[in-house]
Amino acid sequence: MIRQKTRKLLLLISLLLFPVTLYYFSPALIITAGREGIINGSFVVFATMLIGSVFVGRLFCAYLCPAGALQDGACFVKDKAPKQGWKNYMKYVIWLIWISVVVFCYIYRGQMIKVDIFYQTVYGISVADVYGYAIYYGIVLLVLISSLLGGKRAFCHYLCWMAPFMVLGTELRKRFHLPGLHIAAEKEKCLSCKQCNKGCPMCVDVSNMVRRGRVDSVECIQCGVCVDNCPQNVLSYRMTSMRKKG
Repeated sequence: MIRQKTRKLLLLISLLLFPVTLYYFSPALIITAGREGIINGSFVVFATMLIGSVFVGRLFCAYLCPAGALQDGACFVKDKAPKQGWKNYMKYVIWLIWISVVVFCYIYRGQMIKVDIFYQTVYGISVADVYGYAIYYGIVLLVLISSLLGGKRAFCHYLCWMAPFMVLGTELRKRFHLPGLHIAAEKEKCLSCKQCNKGCPMCVDVSNMVRRGRVDSVECIQCGVCVDNCPQNVLSYRMTSMRKKG
C-alpha cells in the first residue's frame, strides 16, 4: 500500500537525520537548559508532542520517530511480540521522575531568560564532535538492544520517555471529548479473520478491540497497518471525538 511505503520512507528519512535531530529529543538537555532558564529545542518538541497528540494521537511514533525506524529494522532479526505486564509501566515511572526534575529546574530558576531552539547544537546540528557521537551511538545501541532482547518495538513499550506525552494528550482528548484522529471500527462487518493483527508494529490486539467496537489502545500509534490489511474495510481513519471509557 502507498500509505505504508510512504510511512516507511518517512521513518528512514527521520533515521538518516537523527544525527542532526538527536538533541531535540534529549531528556537530559532540557534539564540543563531549565537550570539556565532557557526554552530549548527539546522543550519545544516535547510541548509540540503533547499538544499535537490531542489531535493526532501517537502519529509521530508511526511516521517520524527515528527510534521507530531502528526498531522496525530490528524486526528483521527478532520479530516476536514483547511481553505485556509490569514492564509496560516502566516508561511512565521513568517519565514521571524525569518530568518532575524538569519542572523543578524551570521553577527553581524562577524566570525564563531566553528562548534558544539551537541550544548546545552547532548551527542546529546535534552530532558535531566526539562527545555527540558517543551519545548518538549510545542511544542507538539502547534502542536496538532493547528491541533485540524484548521484541517488536520493546523500547516504545518499556523505555520511551516521549510516548507518555502523546498518551497523555490522547487521554486529554477523550476526557474533554475533543475531535482527533483515531481508528474507527464497524464491528458488524468483521469476519474475525484477524488480518488486522498481522504486521502491527506495536503488536496491538486490534481484532479483539474491533469486536468491542473501538480501537483505543494507548499503544496504538495510528500507523494504519490494520486499516490497510483489513479485507472487509472494517477499519478506517476518523477525525471525530471519542469518549473516554467510564
